[in-house]
Amino acid sequence: MQKRLFLHTVLALSACAGLAPAQAATPLKFQLDWRFEGPAAFFLQPAAKGYFREAGLDVAIDAGSGSGGVVQRVASGAYDMGFADLAALMEFQANNPDVPNQPVAVMMVYNNTPASVMALKKSGIARPADLTGKKLGAPVFDAGRRGFALFAKANQVGSVQWTAMDPPLRETMLVRGDVDAITGFTFTSLLNLEARGVKAADITVMPFADYGVKLYGNAIIASPRLIKENPAAVKAFLQAFTRGAREVMADPGAAIAYVKERDGIVNTQLETRRLQLAIATVVNTPDARAEGFGQIAPTRLALMASQVSDVYGTKTRVKPEAVWNGSFLPTAAERHVLPSK
Repeated sequence: MQKRLFLHTVLALSACAGLAPAQAATPLKFQLDWRFEGPAAFFLQPAAKGYFREAGLDVAIDAGSGSGGVVQRVASGAYDMGFADLAALMEFQANNPDVPNQPVAVMMVYNNTPASVMALKKSGIARPADLTGKKLGAPVFDAGRRGFALFAKANQVGSVQWTAMDPPLRETMLVRGDVDAITGFTFTSLLNLEARGVKAADITVMPFADYGVKLYGNAIIASPRLIKENPAAVKAFLQAFTRGAREVMADPGAAIAYVKERDGIVNTQLETRRLQLAIATVVNTPDARAEGFGQIAPTRLALMASQVSDVYGTKTRVKPEAVWNGSFLPTAAERHVLPSK
């Protein structure tokens, strides 16, 4: 009885003093596209520094195993938001037109696809045309492999032979000579090849974006249920993320400390280079500076939707208006975070 009286007294005094009980933070489950590597700093840093918490959010960030899985888990309701390749989102929507909870992209982060074709220079492959008749390797779900037909068409590449493997074996098989070239994210495969003893000067790298394929890369996606029930949470997430992104790009080396907090065995130097490569090749690009960090160009989005429909052979045509919702983006001034080149 005395305890109850004491509690009522404290609450009454707080009310008189104008002090309201603190509001509980909105819980959000967020899934990355891949492991806790350098680029994950874009999300882990604002979480560790309390930016999401200050925005009224309690964000739990989990590692992922590919963009396709992220899209499916957000669609199922297992996660509220995620980080996924836009082509994977388009494919899911077009192949599952009757799914009621189709995720949508709410902020572009990788303005250009990170996909590249890579080969060892000793193979004689120096340009796209040299790939004709060669053996290429990549996991079946790899974004570069899925979109290779666009690269081939843009560069007059003839038929190639594909070999599938698990992701950890991709670079090893290239080094061993089991395949002539591979597709993969530049900032992943290039560093993996170096880790296997190959010098960067001995690698031919052909980024899709530099060879006529202007696909968007990874975007932050959200569940329509979250958008409908708590649009303020989506907006708050993007603002806190943007605040963190500015700092990550300004000092990538410092940002890796927050990745190491989540995975203590990561190589700090290697992941710093991976993050720097990601920023230089897919985040702070000429296209991103022209369109604005986080934004998309409607005509470019429409072209990508058409290309994905054709190359991926989707059941229905991709609808660009159903894939993108930019209404929760921070203001242009708040998104002015890209470092000067």
